[in-house]
Amino acid sequence: MFKIIKNLTIKDVIFCLIALVLIVGQVYLDLKTPDYMSKITELVTTGGLMKDILIQGAYMLLCTLGGLVLAVSIGYITARVGTNFSKVLRRKIFKKVNSFNMGEIKGFSTSSLITRSTNDVMQVQNFITMGLQMAVRSPIMAIWAITKIANKGFEFSIVTAFGVSIIIVMITILLVSVLPKFKLIQTLTDDLNNTTRENVTGIRVIRAFNAEKFHQKRFNKANNSLTNIHMYIQKRLALMSPTMTLVMQSLSLGIYVIGVLLINKTINPADKITVFGNMVVFTSYAVQVIFSLIMLIVVFVFYPRAAVSANRINEVLETDTTIKDGLVDHDVNNVKGEVEFKNVSFKYPDAEEYILNDISFKANKGETIAFIGSTGSGKSTLINLIPRFYDATKGEVLVDGVNVREMKLSYLYNKIGYISQKPVMFKKSIKDNISFGKCASGKASDKDITDALKYAEASSFVKKLEGQETYEIAQGGNNVSGGQKQRLSIARAIARKPEIFIFDDSFSALDYKTDYELRKNLKKYLKDSTVFIVAQRIGTIKNADKIIVLDNGTCVGMGTHHELLKTCEVYKEIAESQLSKEELENA
Repeated sequence: MFKIIKNLTIKDVIFCLIALVLIVGQVYLDLKTPDYMSKITELVTTGGLMKDILIQGAYMLLCTLGGLVLAVSIGYITARVGTNFSKVLRRKIFKKVNSFNMGEIKGFSTSSLITRSTNDVMQVQNFITMGLQMAVRSPIMAIWAITKIANKGFEFSIVTAFGVSIIIVMITILLVSVLPKFKLIQTLTDDLNNTTRENVTGIRVIRAFNAEKFHQKRFNKANNSLTNIHMYIQKRLALMSPTMTLVMQSLSLGIYVIGVLLINKTINPADKITVFGNMVVFTSYAVQVIFSLIMLIVVFVFYPRAAVSANRINEVLETDTTIKDGLVDHDVNNVKGEVEFKNVSFKYPDAEEYILNDISFKANKGETIAFIGSTGSGKSTLINLIPRFYDATKGEVLVDGVNVREMKLSYLYNKIGYISQKPVMFKKSIKDNISFGKCASGKASDKDITDALKYAEASSFVKKLEGQETYEIAQGGNNVSGGQKQRLSIARAIARKPEIFIFDDSFSALDYKTDYELRKNLKKYLKDSTVFIVAQRIGTIKNADKIIVLDNGTCVGMGTHHELLKTCEVYKEIAESQLSKEELENA
């Protein structure tokens, strides 16, 4: 928990110190009030002047009003510190997650990262806000009150000590039974979020397979598990309030009973008044001590959940990112668009077997390099090494003659136009989605957007939409088809005007006619760019300058379409499964 406190800014630390001073002032005023109450009691019982009683009452009222002002000020400061702390924490988590590679993100899971960025941060924020007020105020109040009542009567102290002992024993038993359960809450919250997320994102598949009842059972199981934990905790915490009230009221009653007995034993009237005044003051202070302990215990009750949340946040912030930023941020070899793989092998950090084995090739500026192979052969993994979504385990990946590990990430990304296997659309207009490709250097011009849509074969369907380029894309692109999303993704990359294009199976949702027209457009537009294409269709890649055939992570063939039909058995089998005999003969 204490590790995460270091994320407080200097300004927030100053505010915390100010709050500490104000808390001390508030405690002083709260504990000063019973003194004036005692003086008023003495004046009333001894026949004091009304003027003196009113003066003491005015002091008492000023203390109360002063305490109110300080309480409001402390509440504002602690709320400000807590909310600003959570803002800083969310920003750091967001920035850290953006630096993760794909493996590190999968290590946490998407639903868990969302929970850690929202619910966990809120738990820590609430604890800090509450802790600044209660955890600091309560011990100061308790110790200060005890010192003030230490000489007010031995008998009264015995009763107070007995009441405090009962509370401590009860709370110890309560915490021992409840604390372990707090640690389960966040894990169960992750499970519930993950189940809900899967249900929402997979609703079409769930309905198509008539699996609503199955998913309802999954949700109910996760929901009931979380609910049962909360019920277990709340049932036991529900005992706290009535028990505390009973102890406080019993303590007050006990003090009054002892006070009456002491007054009856006292002969001197002046001593009786002193005992009576001490009884009134002691009652107020004793209640303050008990109440301070209750507030401190409330902090301890909520600490475990906040501590679990803080640990989960620290797991994200302290994760050592394997993708380190390089230093090269300018052209050093007077070469643009050249990519070379030198004896590249790759395996996931926890895996034993290599996904890619000893891959070597070179792509010159203006060349089109295609990758084909069976599912799981490593095609997407291979091209994901270029933008450093992963780093090669062995060998080197060079862009413009520089190892990508040595490049500044922003500089490397500016060279690349990436079209992912699963097209991602943002909840913005078509125009904003396409301009997203140039967000690092400003928005794309209207001409850039129009040209990009044209070359991506997207103009035809965009013109039919209401508002055309200003048409709002729904979250996840659910109001456009898969093929339309692919074309918009391609347009986004084109608008960026990069040196290197990476098409990761980006034509799979297109019909053959659109695929043909799109590739014809791209051949004209991308003639000066280096193009990498991952595809399943022979027709999509057969005109590439170089085709690389992968099988179980190994390069089993490299050449043109015609050359591979003669020299590579794997490529020939793929071609025979997709092309007619006439097409093969005319190839």
